[in-house]
Amino acid sequence: MTLMNPFRMSLLGAALALVGCATTDSGEKKDGVDTAGGEQVAENVRQKQAGNEKVTEFDLNKDKKSDVWTYTVTAKNAEGKDIERLARKDLDINWDGKVDIARQYDEKEQISREALDLDFDGKVDEVIFYEKGLVVRKERDLSSAGKASLWLFYEKGLVVRKERDTNGDGKVDYWEYWENNQVDRIGEDLDGDGNVDKWTKNPDNEG
Repeated sequence: MTLMNPFRMSLLGAALALVGCATTDSGEKKDGVDTAGGEQVAENVRQKQAGNEKVTEFDLNKDKKSDVWTYTVTAKNAEGKDIERLARKDLDINWDGKVDIARQYDEKEQISREALDLDFDGKVDEVIFYEKGLVVRKERDLSSAGKASLWLFYEKGLVVRKERDTNGDGKVDYWEYWENNQVDRIGEDLDGDGNVDKWTKNPDNEG
């Protein structure tokens, strides 16, 4: 994954602010997530329209090209009446005609998943997972290998654990556990068997 220049970084930050990212408040730690294999991160950002979806296009910068696509499906409200529910939203934040952010929404129209193309090559570099609209996990492809190699877990808006596949063999071999908003201890798998062989304690976080 190539690095973005400062202009693109500022563009991405500004666009994310404008389109309204969900807050990163509390959520359950995903201890049961199989990080060893990793989700296929480098999928195409833009997904095909499903047969039950209706798409509405918007031109926010008035260049006569669509840059936001909203996908709705017919659903029932609490009274049993048909409504159009937001299911997905695609955004082109640098106006090159390609989707850079793809969001999915749950039955309550709260964001549940967000795929980001950070280097504008049409492939997903990071996936953010939400529960009840709040961030609980992020997965990143740091090496352009096509799958996640870094996992970040959140509770109450703070990172509580990081896991990495540092050698690209598809298995986690580096763990960081965080407490009080700083690293508490680091675990390393030195022989590739999937188990921690070495622990390093942060001396500045002694209880």
